[in-house]
Amino acid sequence: MFSSRFHWDFRTNRLTQALEARRRDGARILDLTESNPTRAGLVYPPEIVRAFDDPRMLVYEPSPAGAAEAREAVASYYEARGERVETGRILLTASTSEAYAWLFKLLSDPGDHVLVPRPSYPLFEFLANLESVEVRQYPLTYHGGWAIDLDALAAAISERTRAVVLVNPNNPTGSYVKRAELQTLSRLCAQRRIALISDEVFSDYALGEAPDAERVPTLVGVEECLTFSMSGLSKVAGLPQMKLGWMVTSGPAKLRAEAMEKLEWIADTYLSVSTPVACAAARLLASGVLVQRQIRERTAGNLAVAREALAGSAAGILAVEGGWYIVVQMPRIRGEEDWAVELLIEESVLTQPGFFYDFESEAFLIVSLLTMPEVFREGIARLRRYCAAA
Repeated sequence: MFSSRFHWDFRTNRLTQALEARRRDGARILDLTESNPTRAGLVYPPEIVRAFDDPRMLVYEPSPAGAAEAREAVASYYEARGERVETGRILLTASTSEAYAWLFKLLSDPGDHVLVPRPSYPLFEFLANLESVEVRQYPLTYHGGWAIDLDALAAAISERTRAVVLVNPNNPTGSYVKRAELQTLSRLCAQRRIALISDEVFSDYALGEAPDAERVPTLVGVEECLTFSMSGLSKVAGLPQMKLGWMVTSGPAKLRAEAMEKLEWIADTYLSVSTPVACAAARLLASGVLVQRQIRERTAGNLAVAREALAGSAAGILAVEGGWYIVVQMPRIRGEEDWAVELLIEESVLTQPGFFYDFESEAFLIVSLLTMPEVFREGIARLRRYCAAA
């Protein structure tokens, strides 16, 4: 009766079962997985609410690419970061998830492939399968720092490959695409007529004193191959509930123009961006600067706490360049699911095992740097204590 797209295993895993049991028991859980900025104790400026006091919100004037004023606000966002992006290259969406769906519609026929990084965010397979597109993975390798295995990526390309997806910086490894990697990738994609899709929602959250000169913060300036760079209010302004994302089209002019024309047809079919959030976009982006500052302070502070707490222990933090997460390598005396479940049961500390993100080896736990500081400090201390006692 139902579509074959729904072929996933919906059974709850051991960690979810343990979490439900602990909550039924009334336990205080130290949640080190918090990724919702609106629940992270941040201070949101009142200008965000006042941004919706605008009578234009009562008039419906649909525009497939998105309201001109909102696209101008997105262009100004890039200009503040040293990038010139014409509004004609910008198309608004309700979210980056929707942007993925539209790009898969644009680029692929049923049964075609897209290449996605491993490890990375686990949503790709769901999004692709809902468009009848297959996911094939290319590895990120770790040798004191993360890198794209370019040889493996090239070997994964077939006649039915339509796009290479980058998450920049990656979630959860926190690694940026490097300039040499981008040069190789853009040349390869141009030769094989494959698009690059760059998910840049965490791009504003570099960790460290200053960004490494080799990091590529955005792909909006790529000229060699058709490229789509995505972001949105969810991370840029810490406003996931506002449901406004965007994509910027780059690459050869003729391909760009054709892609934008077809994307506008797709967008016109759905018209999913709401008028109120489009009218408020400029003020929301401006108000988001304060939220961004708090998130940077929070993530930097929690990273310093984690490094100090785990120094000299059997648990170690893998190199991280940006984003909201860290990867903690645990001793291989047990599997990472066992580590996560036992930490929850014995210490009331909630983490995520690496296999949630398709790590190829054991044993890794994923921890969110967005967690409120007092919870983070106590949770990391308990993690170290439990690791030492194991």
